[in-house]
Amino acid sequence: MRLATFVAGLACLTLAACASARKPDITVPTAFEAPQSAATPIDATALDRWWTQFNDPVLTALIEDALVRAPDSRSAAARLTEARATSSNALIAFLPQGNAAGSTRETHTTQTSGTVVTIPGFSTAGESTASSASLNVSWEVDLFGRIFAVGKAAKGDTNQAQASYEGARASLAANIADTYFLARGQAIQLEDARETARIQRGLQQIANVRAERGLGSSAEADRVAGDLAQAEAAAASLEAELKATRRTLLVLVGRGVDPLASIPTPASVGEIPPVPAAVPGELLARRPDVRQAEAGVRSAAGRLTYAKLAFFPTFTLTPGIGLSQSEQPGYESSTRNWSIGAGVTQPILSIPRLLQDLKAQNARTEQAVIAYEKAVQTAYGEADSALTRLDADRRRVGLLSDGEGRAARAFGASRIRYAAGLDDLTTALGAEQSWRATRSALTSAQVQALRRAVQTYKALGGGWPATPAPAKQEAR
Repeated sequence: MRLATFVAGLACLTLAACASARKPDITVPTAFEAPQSAATPIDATALDRWWTQFNDPVLTALIEDALVRAPDSRSAAARLTEARATSSNALIAFLPQGNAAGSTRETHTTQTSGTVVTIPGFSTAGESTASSASLNVSWEVDLFGRIFAVGKAAKGDTNQAQASYEGARASLAANIADTYFLARGQAIQLEDARETARIQRGLQQIANVRAERGLGSSAEADRVAGDLAQAEAAAASLEAELKATRRTLLVLVGRGVDPLASIPTPASVGEIPPVPAAVPGELLARRPDVRQAEAGVRSAAGRLTYAKLAFFPTFTLTPGIGLSQSEQPGYESSTRNWSIGAGVTQPILSIPRLLQDLKAQNARTEQAVIAYEKAVQTAYGEADSALTRLDADRRRVGLLSDGEGRAARAFGASRIRYAAGLDDLTTALGAEQSWRATRSALTSAQVQALRRAVQTYKALGGGWPATPAPAKQEAR
């Protein structure tokens, strides 16, 4: 009795000395610093399927097909199923455990020597059988909350797996959209390179005519021929890059062996979708990585509670039942039995090891809290930066659109003047290069703005239905 009292007191002192998991600091500003003058309220369902905001049927079909058939999506679903099964096993261990056993034996006995003893009801030779069946059960009686602790950890593990599944699918959708817009940008650049080559051929014809009439030198025609070769080489390189990007897109969608022509990539860019109006606090509900980190804290807190309860005794019940039957020559019997036992296990010599286990789990819980805090800060930083860059991209596209129009008009006028002999080749080529550079910059800006919009939707947690953010962090 004194020993039990001593052990119980030691356990209580140990638990009192151990620190509990601290509450995470997940405070975020009430608003983003990034400009949101172009922000537009968007229905939550639309943000869940943000790719529909681009009004591109091809993109929508690619993403929604990939979410069903792509290897990344199916692998994520398999990992989620595995995690759920593993978590269920942790709780099943606290249910009654036991096995049924049965056996039977038949024996044939023939007396080969000695004196034959004849006793009524008994014989030293003949056939005999013996059969038995039993069921033995072991059940740990939870008096201190071990099931609650394990259940909390298991639920946290399942929620982590669910968030990881959501994050994998959201990343897949973003990667497909990003690659799709990259391919469309390359298609535009390819068309521009081919148009440049066509223009160079026209200039070369003009230069040849001028040289034949004595209005120019053959060096002008040679210079244009060099520019034409560069344009054709650039077109060949861009064509190869476009094919490689389209193949990458097919692999992402899960159709890696399909022909390239199965994915159309028009040489045009659509409108930049509206910026979704959002507040930083919504990131706690929308972003899968934040929800995964939050679930990690709950899981670690459950394991910390379980580590504390390891100092308390474990009570076990062991009921059992059994049947047996025996048949021998001239004799037959059957029996049945039942039993119930109880046991208690109290850690004593293992307390130093349990103290170190508790210390280690407390450290792991602190790591989970820190990871959660970092996830919230990272989410805010990524979203704010994405909104800032998208706003800059919008302004950049507007400026370059105006500049491209002016440069195109200047080149058209210079080409006419060169054909009429009013401008020299250097002036005409300079106007063309200025227009090409501005047009290339505009294309790059438009494609970058579309890809930045994809990053913004992902940073704001788009791509998966939001779940309510926790009112406060439980870590007890």
